[in-house]
Amino acid sequence: MRPRAWSGTGRRLFAAFGAIIALYVVAAGVALYHLVDIERGLARTRARVDALQLALELSSAVRDQYAHVAHTIIIGDDTHLGMYDEAKQQTAALTAQMAAVAVADDERAWVADIDRATRELDQTFRERVVPAVLAGDAASAQREHQRVLTAMGRAQARTDRLARRFSESVTALEALVAQTERRALWWGVGFLLIAPALAVAAGILIGRSVARPIARLRTGAARIAGGDLDTRIAVDTADEFGALAQQFNAMATALKLHQHERVQSERLAGIGRLAAGVAHEINNPLGVILGYAKLLGKQAEGGLADDLRVIEAETLRCKEIVDGLLDLARPIRLAAEPVDLRELTDDVVARLAVAEAAAPVQVEGQAVVPGDGPRLRQVIFNLIKNAIEAAGPTGRVDVRLTETAAEVVVAVHDTGAGFDAAAREHLFEPFFTTKPRGTGLGLAVSQAIARGHGGELELAPAAAGTRVALRLPRAREAA
Repeated sequence: MRPRAWSGTGRRLFAAFGAIIALYVVAAGVALYHLVDIERGLARTRARVDALQLALELSSAVRDQYAHVAHTIIIGDDTHLGMYDEAKQQTAALTAQMAAVAVADDERAWVADIDRATRELDQTFRERVVPAVLAGDAASAQREHQRVLTAMGRAQARTDRLARRFSESVTALEALVAQTERRALWWGVGFLLIAPALAVAAGILIGRSVARPIARLRTGAARIAGGDLDTRIAVDTADEFGALAQQFNAMATALKLHQHERVQSERLAGIGRLAAGVAHEINNPLGVILGYAKLLGKQAEGGLADDLRVIEAETLRCKEIVDGLLDLARPIRLAAEPVDLRELTDDVVARLAVAEAAAPVQVEGQAVVPGDGPRLRQVIFNLIKNAIEAAGPTGRVDVRLTETAAEVVVAVHDTGAGFDAAAREHLFEPFFTTKPRGTGLGLAVSQAIARGHGGELELAPAAAGTRVALRLPRAREAA
């Protein structure tokens, strides 16, 4: 049986290695995600730190701008106007940079308020404070100084708010980055703990799915190689190893069958050599003994006549054994012509009914097969005669002939005692018999004739008694 694709061992191995690879892919993905998240948090933190630094620089620039206003009022001349212009330009540049880094709406509003306050401070200083100082009007200069101070205070307050906002953002981002780092660490530790467990599980799965079946296959193959052809490999899984075990078991069965057939062939060959060597030597003396026994039997009377009949019967029995040996030894030459098995069977039943007081024989069915009529008659004669002897006077024998497009079957069933398991194994071997005076050659010769026709003699299942079936092919394929 061919295993399905992506099933059995292949599917389990794919699942095991796939799980390990998936785990490492997920671990790498989670680690990469957290690294990206950490890098993003660090980038935002750096941006907010830069913004905090910029807010502090802007606060310092606003104070410098105011400091030059105060020095102009205190000194009472315009010697600080150049330094004031530089401070004003620095404040404007920093305010523009702050507008670029402010992200929240309130942050943008605070930057806009700083810009308005510094512009108002500059306008008051240039249009009112400087003319009052140059005119020597100290009272007007002091009044305008309050307006400058108010604008500077508003700008300073907004820069302080921005600095606090950025400082809080930095703190929050640092906490978020630290939390992400801890989460990444825990994920890493979790994967490091899961990976060995998954690897152990995969190892156990591979051991059970691969190593253990391979060990069983190796042990079974070694036992088969050692000659134990009754070994069967117990791998009953529905995968490649199960299929391989089935093939090993089928191979062992076939090897045992071939070994049995080889032993049988060698035994038959030995019998053939023995028969060929002694057949003529035995047949000639037996013929002489049989002739003298018949001649003397015609002249003898009383007890001597009975003794001569015994000699004649035993001599005929010896000739029967020798003829059986010759049938096994020499090649079977078969004719190929249509044989009416029903007519042949009826003739055999009629002759046996006359010759012996036996159980009734019932014949059913019709069948015609190409073959050698006398040889097939010899087979059917042996089967029915054995069945009659097994059934006894009170038993029954049924003969059923059936035919299909491929074969013809002659099944002979008797109601006798049947055979035990040991006898069934040796039933068709030469010289094996369960009869007190049997030769053990009848079924062996019948099997040789059946195989010569390309068929087979076999014991068929029967609820009681014995059923022997002769199977013959409809198309002649003589062995």
